[in-house]
Amino acid sequence: MSEHYQHLGVFSDWVAAAREKQSLFPVATPGKETQALIRDALGFCHEDENPMQVKVESSWEKDGVIGEEVSWSVGFGPRTHAYVLKPANAKSPLPGMVALHDHSDFKFYGKEKIADGPQETLPVLSDFRKVPYGGRAYANALAREGFVVLVHDVFLWGSRRFPLDTMLEMMGSKTADLLRMCKTSDEVELYNTAAYFHEHWVSKYCTILGTNMAGVVAFEDRVALNYLLSRADVDAGRIRCIGLSGGGNRAALLNATHDSIRAAVIIGLMTTYPALLDHNMSHTWMLFPFGWSRHGDWPDIAASRAPQPLLVQYDLQDDLFTEPGMREAHARLQGHYASVGKPDAYTGQFYPGPHKFDLEMQSVAFEWLKKQLK
Repeated sequence: MSEHYQHLGVFSDWVAAAREKQSLFPVATPGKETQALIRDALGFCHEDENPMQVKVESSWEKDGVIGEEVSWSVGFGPRTHAYVLKPANAKSPLPGMVALHDHSDFKFYGKEKIADGPQETLPVLSDFRKVPYGGRAYANALAREGFVVLVHDVFLWGSRRFPLDTMLEMMGSKTADLLRMCKTSDEVELYNTAAYFHEHWVSKYCTILGTNMAGVVAFEDRVALNYLLSRADVDAGRIRCIGLSGGGNRAALLNATHDSIRAAVIIGLMTTYPALLDHNMSHTWMLFPFGWSRHGDWPDIAASRAPQPLLVQYDLQDDLFTEPGMREAHARLQGHYASVGKPDAYTGQFYPGPHKFDLEMQSVAFEWLKKQLK
């Protein structure tokens, strides 16, 4: 008798049928072959990946951090805006860090969710940071630790977001009419609600354009990293990336697809795919590169460049993932790093509490990152 899945009901036997039709979630071992499969699954990765028309928009010094706002074109859509942050007493070159903002069903802002610019922090952002980030802009804290930190908006967020009117037009009359009737005068809340539905439509466009949302986002993150590598104040041999949630998703993909990353930190975004069955399937489309499950599981992407150092921080009461799924992913990552003879290059840490990257976790991650520099 096949297993019953509450989400699938009378279609519960679909899971067994899918497994009979083809191999699902095979072990994709670290190395160039797996990296090539990942890039093929992502698509959108075979042309120039350098930023175009780079411009410094402004600069400032505040709270021990020197900041710049820079912008560039990725070749389509609005210009990408980013913050570059480094310690005020910096002596170049410094190790570089790509800090990747989260998803959080909050697309009105991107970089500002984890980084402070020259202006006072808006109340909506201060409120947002309280639970996931312990109330602070962790990218600025990382800069004070001695990194040149790049935080950029990515496809669908902040400076790279779709206008609300365009989203409503794309989604069709039924969804658009419901959103227009939303009883809120809050511009940010209305936008984020519309963007939740819009991501599904964008994913359809990605499919007919030969890619997927994970592929487009990873492309833009590689463009951003190539900008960071071009800076004279950055040591190109000491590049790291870090992110919580959707940012952790992006960190896994960036680490897998850019050879300049020397260490990666993934927070709150690690599970096996089978553990998602009958659980929380409201995740971003970035977690589901089309066809990847025929080649491997999600942890295989994170480990594809082993023995490059990898830290994964898990939240035990994270309602986005099951604890068994997180522990299975942890064991799979351990196996990958053991298979290349460097078991200690992977570190998995489990913390009590919900989906977050709180001050304790930040402190441990920062120390781990600095240890890798040695």
